[in-house]
Amino acid sequence: MARTSLRLGVAFILLISVLWFRSTLASLWNNGFHSIPVDVRNGTASAMPEKPDRVVVVGKMKHEDTEWVIEDLYDWQHAIYIVDDPTAPLTVPKNKGHEGNVYLQYILDNYHALPSTIVFLHSHRDGYPLAWHTEFDTHSNPITVQRLKTDFVQRNGYVNMRCNPYPGCPNELLPLRNPPDPMRGPEYVYGSAWEKLFNNTNVPEVVGAACCAQFAVSREQVLKRGYGEYEWFHSWLMETELPDEISGRVLEYMWHVIFGKEAVYCPDMEQCYRDVYGVYLDY
Repeated sequence: MARTSLRLGVAFILLISVLWFRSTLASLWNNGFHSIPVDVRNGTASAMPEKPDRVVVVGKMKHEDTEWVIEDLYDWQHAIYIVDDPTAPLTVPKNKGHEGNVYLQYILDNYHALPSTIVFLHSHRDGYPLAWHTEFDTHSNPITVQRLKTDFVQRNGYVNMRCNPYPGCPNELLPLRNPPDPMRGPEYVYGSAWEKLFNNTNVPEVVGAACCAQFAVSREQVLKRGYGEYEWFHSWLMETELPDEISGRVLEYMWHVIFGKEAVYCPDMEQCYRDVYGVYLDY
């Protein structure tokens, strides 16, 4: 009789243990245990690295080398669009409109899942004269991104990656000038483009911003405009009969307005270096 009771006791304990184990395993599974990756090289589990909450967006031609984006900016996400390869993982419907096409396409592709900081860049790494408009002695895109104060981007919403105000400031375009200055590229169409893009006739008398369409924006600032607005900007760029060098430059002097700044956005150069890069000029 004692042995029978002992066996029943052991069986009961085993049953309780099995039920507890199954319950615990189910709980672990439901709470993400199944998502923990296993390193097949040594059979150990490791934490899944989180994606950096920031991205560098670049447009390129097939022949251009953009490995520097991945190698030098390894702690950023990368979105590299190949504009002349329709089979590329990231591409555009039509190779038109210079960098503006890629910038808008990225926003359309990721509007509902944007990282907190987005940097839009050209494909060149550094050097003069190709990257003449990029900051610092080496005209280096990697260095500008590495030094970028993302906390300032969050506070300011929009940041031009170029602090040197020339060319572009303080009055690159006078859209109401008659006749337009033929040396001022898009001046002759800027007013009509403004009316089309923003659906209003409040064309500014003066437009000024440092060139050359490399900038950083916060997710919050991007989302201040609806998805449909970016669709509209992009469709204008795709459908306009303006040559690329003109439509692209219209947007070059419109990005700061799209992202919440006044028509003339020309921060003091020294203050810009401090705010954007944490650099104090030494004369």
